[in-house]
Amino acid sequence: MMLRAMRADWLKLKGKGFWFLVCLGPVGLIAMQALNFGLRYDYLKKLYADDLWGGLLDNMAVFVPIALLMGITILCSLIANIEHNTSSWKQLLALPISRTAVFFAKFAVAVIMLGVSCVLLALGTAALGLGLGFGSPLPLADIAKLGFYPFIAALPLLALLLWMCLTLRNQAIPITLGVVLAVLSMFAIAEWLPLTWPLLAYKAQNQEIFLAAGALGGFIVLLAGTVHFARRDVN
Repeated sequence: MMLRAMRADWLKLKGKGFWFLVCLGPVGLIAMQALNFGLRYDYLKKLYADDLWGGLLDNMAVFVPIALLMGITILCSLIANIEHNTSSWKQLLALPISRTAVFFAKFAVAVIMLGVSCVLLALGTAALGLGLGFGSPLPLADIAKLGFYPFIAALPLLALLLWMCLTLRNQAIPITLGVVLAVLSMFAIAEWLPLTWPLLAYKAQNQEIFLAAGALGGFIVLLAGTVHFARRDVN
């Protein structure tokens, strides 16, 4: 049932600019750091002389959480608005597909799209470093961590924002919350706050704790959202 719901969602997404959004985040981050290093190349190369790749990754990591959460917010809202704007919830939920499958399918679609964005970020970062003449060996493990660790740690926020977007017709509330969380995510206010986990999952020494917390928290919030969605009347 979930696969049927996913196929239906993919058909609805065609021609709506979702893939442009998926590419926009990583391309914007790469372009920003290309400009940063291009304008201050000599200074930054001297500053990070001992570890050029590390300097590039650290500069990227500061902005990954805000770009990730902004992307999550916009993507979740757009996915939900496909149903809200056409008032098609009743028709969709009247089909022989469980509400649980509908909710999980939309979450899976969001995860796949954001996963593609993470891949593009990792590939773009590697290409940028090579283009700047940093040479080899490439820190492939660190580049992959930059692409995926913040995303795994952000799964609770993805599940929460998708839950809100699907159940609230007025998207102003989840969008406002998402924007606020995106801005605050750049600051490690407190380690126990999920909004700081995307940054700490890459920069903290105990990365595994934040990865595990993100995966477990995402699963818990997803289950809670699924139960609520299955029981709630959606107009």
